[in-house]
Amino acid sequence: MTMTSEAIEHTAALTLAHYERHADEFWQGTRDHDVSQNIAALLHYIEAPPPFELLDFGCGPGRDLKTFQELGHHPTGLEGAARLATMARAYSGCDVLQQNFLELNLPAAHFDGVFANAVLFHIPSQALPQLLNELYATLKPGGVLFSSNPRGDGREGWSGERYGVFHDLEAWRTYLSAAGFVELTHYYRPAGLPLNQQPWLASVWRKPGA
Repeated sequence: MTMTSEAIEHTAALTLAHYERHADEFWQGTRDHDVSQNIAALLHYIEAPPPFELLDFGCGPGRDLKTFQELGHHPTGLEGAARLATMARAYSGCDVLQQNFLELNLPAAHFDGVFANAVLFHIPSQALPQLLNELYATLKPGGVLFSSNPRGDGREGWSGERYGVFHDLEAWRTYLSAAGFVELTHYYRPAGLPLNQQPWLASVWRKPGA
């Protein structure tokens, strides 16, 4: 499916508008989610000495930002929805960048790790390579990217008011490898359930060192 730049921008605008309208509901529905397995997966593979410079990409209301800070690291949030960015600053006390994911302005080679939990699947597949290139560029050499997405069979389109792409492992590997990342590990969530009851694909990737 080929999309015009205007169509890609439209997906971002409508998806962000959904999160703006439902910010409070989103916070109440996700604030108690246990993503400790994902946080541990990112931190485990970072080889730099702590504390780490971390980017919580699509940080939402700041749940994981606060966790990273409480663990002693230096997290920065990035959120596209203005209300969620405001909530994240208030809840975590961290710096939060409000940026459209399609128009990023990130520092080069700055972060030891990028945590992209339940966010990259909102990016139209046509726009994903450029975004991954920008995440690659903002990582230090040897830095680590964590991602978690709802897995699927490549279906792409609207789920209600939100746009989504449901990658399988091989498709996800193709995108990340093309951006220069090296796979470290992957797993399905929630832990301890049969595969057909694990709708989330988590993976960890490294930007090769200098």
